[in-house]
Amino acid sequence: MSLQTHLSQLTRKHEALEREIQEAILSPSEDDLHIAELKRRKLHLKDEINRLQAASDETLH
Repeated sequence: MSLQTHLSQLTRKHEALEREIQEAILSPSEDDLHIAELKRRKLHLKDEINRLQAASDETLH
């Protein structure tokens, strides 16, 4: 799998988590711990995306 493909997949997962978080926030029965876990996973994906983008930029220069 190419780096660009991997970044695209991570970005789609990040966007899906954002939608899931928004839905969970709007749901009165949703557990705060579950929302926190979703946010943690989203942050982890964002960190991974940034790390891969930085690595990609370094290889281009």
